[in-house]
Amino acid sequence: MSDQARAFWVRRPGEGEIRGADLPVVGAGDVLVRTRRSGVSRGTERLVFRGRVPESQYAAMRAPFQVGEFPGPVKYGYLSVGVVERGPADLLGERVFCLHPHQTRYVVPGDAVVRVPDDVPDDRAVLAGTMETAVNALWDAGPLVGDRVTVVGAGMVGCCVARLLARMPGVRVTVVDVDPDRAATVTAMGARFATPGTAEHEQDIVVHASATASGLQLALDLLAPEGEVIELSWYGDAEVPLRLGGAFHSRRLAIRASQVGTISPRRAGRTHRYRLELALELLRDPVLDRLITGRTAFEALPERMSDLVDGDVGLCHVVTYDGEE
Repeated sequence: MSDQARAFWVRRPGEGEIRGADLPVVGAGDVLVRTRRSGVSRGTERLVFRGRVPESQYAAMRAPFQVGEFPGPVKYGYLSVGVVERGPADLLGERVFCLHPHQTRYVVPGDAVVRVPDDVPDDRAVLAGTMETAVNALWDAGPLVGDRVTVVGAGMVGCCVARLLARMPGVRVTVVDVDPDRAATVTAMGARFATPGTAEHEQDIVVHASATASGLQLALDLLAPEGEVIELSWYGDAEVPLRLGGAFHSRRLAIRASQVGTISPRRAGRTHRYRLELALELLRDPVLDRLITGRTAFEALPERMSDLVDGDVGLCHVVTYDGEE
């Protein structure tokens, strides 16, 4: 078996390439994974591909198996699904998820992969990292029975958050987006759809996931007194103006950052592995297939990545690999 693989790199901001990768020896406790799918995380990968990660955040934004440094050359990504070809007997032949960049094969410690449930297809399993973000967001938000919750932004993360909220008893969940074409997907998630002009106010919690200043301002404006915005967007080096006059202080509003790199302090006893295993279990829900809206071959990533992170390509775009259907 060849000890070579191929990997996608950001050569410099705005330019990608496929490079060869030497695979290390598979040591005791390691696994060799052959990739079947990976996913493009548009929000973060846009900032990485465009070279917009602030220098102060270089360490914080490192992916678990990143190679190289920002702004490039760098091998980046964290949504990978594959099959274990070498490793411990209990993992051999198993489908697994790993927080690994776009690469055809790779060697990682066995405890860096998590089994994919049999009834979760490869394409949907790519959403594990996104669902993990949604789980952490709800741990931060702490919604209660009967709460009125709005999600601003009907992207991958926003829709996963909405699906989890819709399954909670008594929670009234609305998703707000500027694109009316997202209405059918939002409705399938079990939530109400609204545009910014029709969104309901007096919300107990607003989860913001649009990655825009206007979206964050709307999130604040929709809150009831003592309400809280859970901020999931990451803006890189962009400035984000907000109007914090008016009712912000008199209503005692709050903004809480939620970031998947750390476990919510409200669930400090949990581990990253527990959270990822939970995310994969939650992906047993076939409704989430609606979030898979396109496919691109791995070898085409250098030509396609610009469109995938900036263009109108839908929600989750899946990368396919040689010989996999």
